[in-house]
Amino acid sequence: MTTGFERDPDEFTRGARAVVVYPDLGGSSRDADARLEETAGLAAAIGVDVVERVPLRIRAPKPGTLIGSGQVEALAETVRDRELSLAVFDANLTPVQQRNLETGLKCKVIDRTGLILEIFGERARTAEGRLQVELAHLDYQAGRLVRSWTHLERQRGGFGFLGGPGETQIEADRRLIRDRMARLRRELDSVSRTRSLHRDRRQRAPWPVIALVGYTNAGKSTLFNRLTGSDVMAENLLFATLDPTLRQISLPGIDKAILSDTVGFVSELPTQLVAAFKATLEEVVSADLLIHVRDVAHPDSEAQKDDVEAVLAEIGVAEATPRFEAWNKIDLLDDERREDLLTDAAKREDVMPVSAVTGEGVDALIAAVAARLTEGHRRYTLHLDPADGAAAAWLHQHGEVIEQGMDGEQAVYEVRMAPRDYERFLTRG
Repeated sequence: MTTGFERDPDEFTRGARAVVVYPDLGGSSRDADARLEETAGLAAAIGVDVVERVPLRIRAPKPGTLIGSGQVEALAETVRDRELSLAVFDANLTPVQQRNLETGLKCKVIDRTGLILEIFGERARTAEGRLQVELAHLDYQAGRLVRSWTHLERQRGGFGFLGGPGETQIEADRRLIRDRMARLRRELDSVSRTRSLHRDRRQRAPWPVIALVGYTNAGKSTLFNRLTGSDVMAENLLFATLDPTLRQISLPGIDKAILSDTVGFVSELPTQLVAAFKATLEEVVSADLLIHVRDVAHPDSEAQKDDVEAVLAEIGVAEATPRFEAWNKIDLLDDERREDLLTDAAKREDVMPVSAVTGEGVDALIAAVAARLTEGHRRYTLHLDPADGAAAAWLHQHGEVIEQGMDGEQAVYEVRMAPRDYERFLTRG
């Protein structure tokens, strides 16, 4: 199937000159400039050179092109005059709209879903991540009057929306895609079962699991590194983290906890990706506590919060799951905004202002998280044989030893721990 013009398959590689278009349909709580900036950032994340940013006010969406004919002509002129090869629409286009816009603009067109899938395809590093992204991509392409799709063995990342060197394009019909999707789902089911076994093993240990969630580029990985001393990729890029990372940390009164860094959410996250990444996001669903990392310096911080909460609800995170909001990037605020934010945060028990970059507020966040996880702990008095070093070590590992001393020939320990750990101590082999 063609779109009315011929194009070199290597034309849409990294460095492609592009225009980002935001069709403003009205009724959005988001700032148009911030939305354009975000989409330009998404495009830049895969090396696209964003030359123009164009907001378009749409009174009534056109079934064939979404935007009006006059707007198509004006955009086509911009594409021609600026020698652009790509138009990125910050909207979800129907297959017909995408094809008609490519014909009218004489350049490649991708929509928001296609752009996000392209980023995920390039960023996925683990076998599981690539399986998830390919499944999401095929699900998306299945409704696009299938033109072509690409095997994972191609040399560059991504999945063919922008093309690239080394790719092998295979003409595929819907039956081939359905068969491939079925195989991918079977493989991901196997991954999910393995992950579930690992999670069950952790729960029996039992170590509390803390999941960092938040909008993309909110600073989750930077905070993760600050809390764990790790060096997980933490750059000023949208979707810098895609594959989940787990690390062990210690907290006051908790010798071991598992901290999980997860993929960032984004507004209008493609449903294909939510479904495909369900196995990964199960770490969030089963977490004992969530830390919602928010970029409070961003103009759309409140709208981003709503987007994250919507995705959490969609993947089945219970409202009763304890959670904190880490109001991140306070180092970027001016004095007046910073004072107002600190005043607001002081009125809430579930909010901690922090700077993951400077470390400000991180100790207070750690203390608050530990207090929340241990709030059901009780104080116990235990008498041990002084020679029973294994029992003493167990108490230090699984509880908070408040006092210890001697009572005659017995060692006395005052310990604060969870009731289930106390029962485990009494019945340990």
